[in-house]
This record gives sequence, C-alpha cells and structure tokens, in this order.
Amino acid sequence: MKLEAEAKSGSQKIDSNGLKYEEGSSDDSVEQGMSMDEATGKDRYQTDPVPVGKPVPIDPQDVEISDTKHTCFLSVNCSSIKENIDWLDKEKTELVPEDGAIFPLTEVTFYEGESVFNLLQREMKKNKIHMEFEKSPMFNSAYIEGINNLYEFDCGELSGWVYKVNSWFPNYGCSRYSLKQDDVVEWVYTCDLGKDVGGSNGGER
Repeated sequence: MKLEAEAKSGSQKIDSNGLKYEEGSSDDSVEQGMSMDEATGKDRYQTDPVPVGKPVPIDPQDVEISDTKHTCFLSVNCSSIKENIDWLDKEKTELVPEDGAIFPLTEVTFYEGESVFNLLQREMKKNKIHMEFEKSPMFNSAYIEGINNLYEFDCGELSGWVYKVNSWFPNYGCSRYSLKQDDVVEWVYTCDLGKDVGGSNGGER
C-alpha cells in the first residue's frame, strides 16, 4: 500500500547511478490532462508521469501558435566538454568556446503556443548557429543531434544534448514542452548521460 501511495503522489527515489530524483505523480499528471495507460503507467508516447507541480507534455500537432508575443531566456552551453576535452575529436576542439557558452543566456521572444524546440530552432537559425535534429514519431518530438557542429557521442558514448527549464530536466522531448512567460531554457552538453550537468536521469533531448 505504501508503495502504491508513493507512485501516485510522487516521491524521491534513487536511480541506477545512485542519484536522487523526483518520481512522477500519476494522479497529478492525470489531473493536468495527461492521458496515462493503466497497464504501462505511461502515456502513448512512452512518457512517465511528471513530478508534482511540473508541466505535463503537450502534443505539438494539437497546438495552435498565436501572434501573442512573450519573452523567456535561452542559453546553449558545452562547458562539460572542456572538462573532458581528451574525449573529444581533436578536429573539433576549436568548436568549443573558451567559456563553454555557444549562446549566452539571452532574453528572447517567443509566441504563445510555441515549444522549447520551436524557440531553439528559430534562435539558432537567427544567430547562424548550426543545429541538426531528427523527428522521433515514437516520442512525438524532435531529437537534437547536434548544435554548433558538436554532436551526440562526440565526447564519449554517453554524450549529447539535453535541456532543462527553470532548473528542471523534463522527462519528455523538447517539442512537447510548451513555453511560458519568463521560462529559463538551458541546453547543455552532457558527457555522462546528464550526471555531470545536474540531471539525475539525463533529461530528454
């Protein structure tokens, strides 16, 4: 009974790396409109319940983007590579900024209904920063493969890009995170599946 209550309300757990993380709350997620499969405990795109108080994922195909403007903050950083520079292909070392900031924290405009992916795609294009992604129908989201020509697996087999919003690493893809006024969106390069950048489960890309 106690375990059932913890699963429904959300509680702190220990992952396979020995790191603490906050388990999702199925009750809270359903109340926010997330449709869960009782058999798997996930939604139809394999997403676990979100922790209490965190936003549930949206389905981008169902969202209408309006002309209403808002502002939030965006940054792209690869400082973790500098700490593991020996793992990086020597031909790519020149792509790593001295301070790790590919795109420093900047206040940017977004439109109501846009996702973290929409924002990243527009700002990278606007600032002439390379970005490559692929669509992942299974997870109903874009998957960020590379930014500034730094790709997943370039700095170890557990490396790649992850994102966090307001210091939380969402457990779903960037196309499914709906932006809100004053959100702080950070894209960070991890060399250890998120463990080295403060993410207990590595977040989603």
